[in-house]
Amino acid sequence: MKPITIRRATRNDAVAITDILVTSQWFTYEKLYSEAYLTKLIEQYYNVKRIEQEIVTINEQWHGYFIAEKDGIIVGAIGGGMTSETTGEVYVFYLDPLMRGMGIGTRLLDFFTKIQKYTYGAQEQWVSVAKGNMFGIPFYEARGFIFQHEELAYGTSIEDQDISLKYKRDL
Repeated sequence: MKPITIRRATRNDAVAITDILVTSQWFTYEKLYSEAYLTKLIEQYYNVKRIEQEIVTINEQWHGYFIAEKDGIIVGAIGGGMTSETTGEVYVFYLDPLMRGMGIGTRLLDFFTKIQKYTYGAQEQWVSVAKGNMFGIPFYEARGFIFQHEELAYGTSIEDQDISLKYKRDL
């Protein structure tokens, strides 16, 4: 078995990243949200064209995607950016559900955190986790993130009932 490789995504990875993001959305949220709401989110945020654009757009606000690869297959993806001069945030972070519990997510988060800290100067890191996401909440808490507050999820309205729990850790 080959080791896990962590690297910056390229445009050729867009379809595989999209597949991971869509699969993980259904796995993580199928019991939290309606099928119609999840379908709307996936169509809006997790389509190949958008992912391709996000792969090649790299700046302080969006660092592009970084991926975990096992035996040449993409099994995880993470992306985020700086929200201020010293504050980084993880915006997107999903793993193939079959790869959970193998340390891959921790390695991917650690790799991305080093980029935010040493390339962009982050002194703290934030993440939003869907209220009720019992896969993400324990993962982040085990890695030093501390709950700060609740807010409406990015791009949603009160009617969507999509609440994010905001977590932070010092770097």
